[in-house]
Amino acid sequence: MTHRECLFLVTALTEGGTGAALVAVPALPIALLLGLEQPAPEALLLARVTGAALLAIGVACWVGRAESRGPAWLGLLVGVLIYDVLAAGLLLYAGLASSFAGIALWPAVVVHLALAGWGVVCLPGKPGGAQSPEGH
Repeated sequence: MTHRECLFLVTALTEGGTGAALVAVPALPIALLLGLEQPAPEALLLARVTGAALLAIGVACWVGRAESRGPAWLGLLVGVLIYDVLAAGLLLYAGLASSFAGIALWPAVVVHLALAGWGVVCLPGKPGGAQSPEGH
């Protein structure tokens, strides 16, 4: 299994699981990440919508994990990389600039930063990354 396939597998499991939890019981991940025990109904709705998006990312990574290199896998890789960078930044901001901090906040920041770093390593032209479609 390649580094990219492993990245997509880990992303499928982590984001798919988080997405499923946000759809099914949004108050639990909100409490774990942000320390909010009774989120507003509007926050629960947005958490469910976010969960649906994370579930979609997870499914896309699961389905695309073994695809051969090309525009589709590059798009998936770059999309996951953008998500991980932004998720890490937003969670970091929540932890530093606000009072939002649950028990899972800092581990989530670390996981997203690690996944982002892994994604950078998997980019074409990087040492250990994928070759270009022409094999150069």
